[in-house]
Order: sequence, then structure tokens, then C-alpha cells
Amino acid sequence: MGPMFQDEGSSSVTSSPLQLFSMMSLPPSLGSPYPWLKELKSEERGLYLIHLLLTCANHVAAGSLENANIALEQISQLASPDGDTMQRIAAYFTEALADRILKAWPGLHKALNSTRITLVSEEILVQKLFFELFPFLKLTYVLSNQAIIEAMEGEKMVHIIDLNAAEPAQWIALLQVLSIRPEGPPHLRITGVHQQKEILDQMAYKLTEEAEKLDIPFQFNAVVSKIDNLDFDKLRVKTGEALAISSVFQLHSLLASDDELLRKKSPLASKNLNGSHLPRVLQINQSTLGELLEKDMVNGHSQSPDSASSSPISLNASAKMDSFLNALWGLTPKLMVIAEQDSNHNGSTLMERLLEALYSYAALFDCLESTVPRTSLERLKVEKMLFGEEIKNIIACEGAERKERHEKLEKWIQRLDLAGFGNVPLSYYGMLQARGLLQGYGCDGYKIKEENGCVVICWQDRALFSISAWRCRK
Repeated sequence: MGPMFQDEGSSSVTSSPLQLFSMMSLPPSLGSPYPWLKELKSEERGLYLIHLLLTCANHVAAGSLENANIALEQISQLASPDGDTMQRIAAYFTEALADRILKAWPGLHKALNSTRITLVSEEILVQKLFFELFPFLKLTYVLSNQAIIEAMEGEKMVHIIDLNAAEPAQWIALLQVLSIRPEGPPHLRITGVHQQKEILDQMAYKLTEEAEKLDIPFQFNAVVSKIDNLDFDKLRVKTGEALAISSVFQLHSLLASDDELLRKKSPLASKNLNGSHLPRVLQINQSTLGELLEKDMVNGHSQSPDSASSSPISLNASAKMDSFLNALWGLTPKLMVIAEQDSNHNGSTLMERLLEALYSYAALFDCLESTVPRTSLERLKVEKMLFGEEIKNIIACEGAERKERHEKLEKWIQRLDLAGFGNVPLSYYGMLQARGLLQGYGCDGYKIKEENGCVVICWQDRALFSISAWRCRK
């Protein structure tokens, strides 16, 4: 057995704990792997699954389909959507890598997906489950509402534009606070933007009912639209009203349009998915990815190199994003609150995105492992219908189709600053409420920290979501 692990088309890597496993890869003639694979302990199996995923991704990026198929077959022996954290993650990353391979044959890919139906009721359900199973949205709503209440103090006409009007809980809570405002409640108008009319109809019904109960003058304006082709005239912003804008997990999708333009201008850009990155990546990551599993949920996750080294602060030119932020600035909001996934899932290469996504989704799956039984149907639905679809989009898609372009907080700060917005630090009282909510949640793994006047929500030490407030600079 040689001292080095070597992949096709790559240089050798220093020997590692994975060396033994890498040398035991099986030729395609053997079919399924040896029975010893089934007897691996959880940490060993997790390490081997990471190794197989990286190897498979390298083969997919290099166009080596036969080798990719062998790796996929081996992963399928160990991965499971109802197993431990790493088994579950591997199941969805495997599906994403297989989907990327199938996209090379558009006819086959379309045929296999032609009868797929996504019901609006399922979309509503999975968003509700995400709201209930995690504290992320609740924390976002608590911090956002406190910032809005402070900004709107004394205002008689308040207009809120919700760019992701899917969950009425935030605005029901706001209505309840406004109803006991010392100076009396304002006249409140909420404009909800969402691509599903049924979701907006539900939102309108629940908020109108709550406003009537609390005797608050209220209007709901529904705008059925995706944000990338939003007609700003339909937002009906009026003179004399104080405007707040809320964007929860929406802005990153605007980065997709520009990538498609760049790809058309430079066809070679999309070729930068070769396997030559794997040796460097493995050299840096084998120990940290191993620690990720060994530490499990007790000590948290090591920061991935992708977050630090291969995510430069410099921004790519983004015409669509610039245009959208300029249009928001033109509405002169008194306050704008933005929540985004705090991850670097917008790398140009498949390997970059796969590594960063492994870390981020390992943390999210660990959250569920710590708080929800493995047999829970609700957990399975969130993992498959929400996280599984996001992973597939990050790994399998390119160009305008790749919408899940999550970026780190520092990039959003720079982007918003260039668009003419100034940061509004989230208040002490808002942080107090958020910390109280987390304490009542009964799970030590969740943490919130302040960063440049913004808030980052973490699982252990892994940043997962950011919340920031902004105003127009004069």
C-alpha cells in the first residue's frame, strides 16, 4: 500500500487518517462494497463519507463519470436519510451530485423530473416546520420588530414592505406591540411580496383578523411577484408615510442573473470546475472535517477554510443587485432590516461550494439531531424539502438557475454601504429579548453574537444566519 492518496488528474496528498480508506476503493466489477463498510463506527463512517463525497465531487467536476458512479455507489451503501447527521447529509449531497451529472443530458434530466409537482400546501408546511423546529426565524422577527418599533416611534402612518411575505407570525406580534403603544397605534399598511397568491391570501386573512381584534387601522396590499422582476410601482409607497422594508432570505437570489451574463461573455469561466483543487482542499480539510465529526455536537464545528481564505471581501459586479438596492434606496425607507444565510455558497467552483455547504448543513442537521428524534417525520420533511433542495441548487445548478447564492455578512455590509445605506446597530433591548428567547429554547448549542452592529446567529461556533438594520444615508 503506497503512502499517498492520489486522485485521477491530481497530484498526491500527504498521508492522512483517510489513507487506509482511500486505498480500499473498489473496482466497478465488485459491485457493492465489502461488508466491513457496514461495521464502521459512526466517526469512521462519517470520515469515510466525507472522503467519498469529496472524491465523487472531484470526479464530477472533471467529467469522469465512471469514477463518479463508483463513488456514488459506495456512498449509497453508507448514507441514509434517517441515519445519523453525516449519513443524512451524505444522502442529500449524493442526490445533488447525481443531479448535476444528469444535467449533462438535458433530455434525460427533464424526463425524470417531468411529473414532479410542488404543492403550495407543502411549501407552506415546510416553512412552518422551519419556523417551529429552529429559533432562527423567531430571533429574526424579535430583532426586526424591535428595530421597527424604535424607528417608528411617534409615527402616525406606517408602511411595511415584506419582500418574503410567507409567515404572518412576525406581523401578528408587531400588531400586538403597536396596540399598546403609549401614543396609540399608527395606521399600519403592510405590502406583502410573494410569488404564490395562496400564501399572500392566507397572510392577508390572518393579519386583517388580528388587526380587527386589536382595533388597529390596517390595510394589506398583496403583490404576486418574484423579487427579481418586482414592479416597484405596485408597492404603492405614498408621501407622508414612514416606510420600513423587511427582507428575509431573499436578496442572495438576485446574484444569479449576473452570473448568467458573465458566463455568456466568458464561456471558459464555467470550465473552472476541474479536479486540480482537490489536493489542496484535502490537505487543509482532512483534519478539520475529521474534528467536525469527532467533536460532534459537544464542541461544535471548526471554521472552514473557505470562510476565511477563499472568500475575499472584494465584490463581483452585480448589475441586478445594484439596480434592486438602488430602487430600494429610492423609496427612502426610514429602516430596512435584512436577514441572510451567513455562509459562502457562491463560490465559482463546485469544490468551493461543496466544502462550505458541507460545513453549513452539517451544523443545521446537527441542530435537529440535538433537538428532534431521528424518527420524526417533521424533521425528515425539513431536511428533504428545504435543506435537500437548497443543497441540490448549490451543487447541481449553474448560471441563472443557481439561486441559493448565500454570502457572508461582511459582503452584505460592503454591498449595502456602496448602495448608500448606513448601518443601524440593533438595540440593547432587542438583544435582551433575543437572548431571553434563546434561553427559553432549552438548547445550549444556539448562540447569538454581535458583529459590526449586526447580529449573527450560530450553532456552537458556526455562523448560520445574519440580521442587520439599515437606513438611507443622506
